[in-house]
Amino acid sequence: YVGLMVVQGEPYVLEFNVRFGDPETQALMMRLDTDLVELFQACVKGELSQFSLKWKNEVAVCVVMVSHGYPENYQKGFKISGLDQVKRENIVFHAGTKKENGDVVTNGGRVLCVGSLGQTLQEASEKTYEGINSISWEGVHYRKDIGRRKLI
Repeated sequence: YVGLMVVQGEPYVLEFNVRFGDPETQALMMRLDTDLVELFQACVKGELSQFSLKWKNEVAVCVVMVSHGYPENYQKGFKISGLDQVKRENIVFHAGTKKENGDVVTNGGRVLCVGSLGQTLQEASEKTYEGINSISWEGVHYRKDIGRRKLI
């Protein structure tokens, strides 16, 4: 994929990658309707050309929650609250977290990614931000514009 930044309507290439990116991978995996183990087994057996991927006919929206100061200087060790309040329709991917004394705490700059599926971009976006609003820690930040341009 190509990592782009659009400045005043002009696209600038930031990077080229031949790997799954983060959070792009989470959004793709949410839509995958094929058993991932079966896919990997087909790869190992050299039978990938005979394998068919199936995709859910839904839209995925994923938003990364980061620690204050990311990507530069950020602190770790803040207790994350609300994970038990997130609805089942949301998927929370842990990235920079760890368990400490029975609590889940921040342990990196990119802490969590919250994602949801919906029949429309609007529905998936609303579900995702509802899930995000259930979660908090000191210094949490996240973008509020993911998918918004398409919604306008």
